[in-house]
Amino acid sequence: MVEETIFSKIIRKEIPADIVYEDDLVLAFRDIAPQAPVHFLIVPKKDIPTVNDITEDDEVMLGRLFSTAARLAKEYDVDESGYRLTVNCNSDGRQEVFHLHMHLMGGRLMQRMG
Repeated sequence: MVEETIFSKIIRKEIPADIVYEDDLVLAFRDIAPQAPVHFLIVPKKDIPTVNDITEDDEVMLGRLFSTAARLAKEYDVDESGYRLTVNCNSDGRQEVFHLHMHLMGGRLMQRMG
């Protein structure tokens, strides 16, 4: 059984969030501690704890994460200047909420990684 997370509660609208996009597969909302002027979390509505738990059945949903990121980047005017998409996995990857999610960050020059 998958453990309940804050994202599950946001998806069910039990906890408020500043939602910027929603469809049948994904939900996107503003990060409560933004690291850039544009910082959204894009989460699948299906409970998937980590990247390691993805199956072939999730491929359409994964595509939707990326198409939603592209849509939001355009809508919030960071598509041309550029943005970063990040997915963390497990403790060493600094995953804090164990519900698969993608960060979209833009609106400023991002620091080099590594």
